[in-house]
Amino acid sequence: MAHNLHSNTHSPEISFHHEPAHGTSRIWKTTLILSVLTIIELGLGLAMYAVDMSSFVMLLLKGIICILTLAKAFYIVSIFMHLGDEIRNMIMTIVMPLLLFVWFIAAFLWDGNSFRMLRNRYDRYYQETTMQHELRTTDTTHTGMQ
Repeated sequence: MAHNLHSNTHSPEISFHHEPAHGTSRIWKTTLILSVLTIIELGLGLAMYAVDMSSFVMLLLKGIICILTLAKAFYIVSIFMHLGDEIRNMIMTIVMPLLLFVWFIAAFLWDGNSFRMLRNRYDRYYQETTMQHELRTTDTTHTGMQ
């Protein structure tokens, strides 16, 4: 009872024509762009700690590094998730929830840090004291009687 599983003659063969790949030039271009952005980020990051600079310049460098990181993330989403060729609404459907997720994480970290700092400053055993002296029971000046 040997049956040939591939001898179904009732349905035609389903095959799809594969287009040739774009070539290796797109792969090399992507690798080069991501490598250059990464090297720039690393150079700026190492420069922040190697050179003594003001807090404004340090903040500016951190902002530039964040912008370069977002540019890399956008490029990765565009190339590897194949969203570069999609319509704008499709891109927004994927990118906007991602941005909201990142914003939620940042907001929760900020709020958690605020709670931590307030908790560290608050002493629940602190009793309010005044600069006035205690009222003695023999002192009758507070009632107006003399």
